Amino acid sequence: MTGNIHLHWYLPTNGDSRGLTGSGNDSHIVEFSGGFRPPTLAYLGDVARAAEAQQFHAVLTPTGTWCEDAWIATAALSRETTRLKFLVAFRPGLISPTLVAHQAATFQRMTDGRLLLNVVTGGDRFEQARFGDHLDHDARYERTAEFLSVVRGVTSAHADRPFSFKGKHYDIREASIDTGSHGLPPVFFGGASPAAQDVAVAHADVYLVWGRPPAVEAETIRTLKARAAAGGRSLRFGVRLHVISRDTEDEAWAVADKLLGWLSPDRVRKAQELLAKSESIGQSQMSALNAGREGLPTSARALEIHPGLWAGYGLVRGGAGTALVGSHAQVADLIETYHHAGFDHFILSGQPHLEEAWHFGEGAAAILRARGLLAPISS
Repeated sequence: MTGNIHLHWYLPTNGDSRGLTGSGNDSHIVEFSGGFRPPTLAYLGDVARAAEAQQFHAVLTPTGTWCEDAWIATAALSRETTRLKFLVAFRPGLISPTLVAHQAATFQRMTDGRLLLNVVTGGDRFEQARFGDHLDHDARYERTAEFLSVVRGVTSAHADRPFSFKGKHYDIREASIDTGSHGLPPVFFGGASPAAQDVAVAHADVYLVWGRPPAVEAETIRTLKARAAAGGRSLRFGVRLHVISRDTEDEAWAVADKLLGWLSPDRVRKAQELLAKSESIGQSQMSALNAGREGLPTSARALEIHPGLWAGYGLVRGGAGTALVGSHAQVADLIETYHHAGFDHFILSGQPHLEEAWHFGEGAAAILRARGLLAPISS
């Protein structure tokens, strides 16, 4: 039996550590020397090779001013690996859609088809402003819809039948991009607002969410899948989660306790104040998982919002704020539960990413593989 679960890992291009954010922001709270691992090509190569050895399908490379550029980093890392795919995140409003199509086609030819696209519209107006982008929330998603229309249009066109597009945000004239035998890579896309879901239904291949309890997301999956089908499209679903997978349940929760113990109330307060400024609906959903809590609990279990789903990451980290915590079998069971809810793609991470790739790969992933639930590695 061959399943359809695709496991992906995370590439820490902002650096790595043993703390909850996984970046240099943690190095001052972890009580040992050398706690921060800079995102050098050597270290990122180690993480990528670990992900490849543990048979992850791809690694997600984030985007933003706080990390290395995803296109350049993954192009370099493609030479450090042999078959691992790269889920490259980028912001559509900051680059020409024709140029992205050209970059994608080149990447595919140079790596023999090892690119996946992660379109990140952006929910933080302050970061968008750093790039000179001042559109409001819904206008950014309107632009993303046009962007993806152009990307699909120019890659479907031929030199003798070029593609033109006239919209509110783009005016593209007689363009065509030859994608060769690989075609346009699958488009991964996230966003919890109605404007974002409209884009997903019309343009995405895989719709991404941050990990709330499976039953909460199941209704969203049913609704969006039906909307896509009504438009003659199919839509798959992915979830972004952290993971603490160990030989026993007690061992895993002891790790979560340690991570929680490195936080201070002041650190949490400052992080929550910053996250509250985000325009992202998804970020609001993550923050709501810890709403109403005062101070820091003494036990990580106090932040368990569903059996084996821990909201501790969201105390200080933006974006994905939950983790799968438990024995390898328990983590595998919970991934299977998410799969039954409608998720095929799981983008996972753990701090530090090098060691955790092996913990998860030799544990929960091996169990899922033995159950016949993982998709073929070449798919």
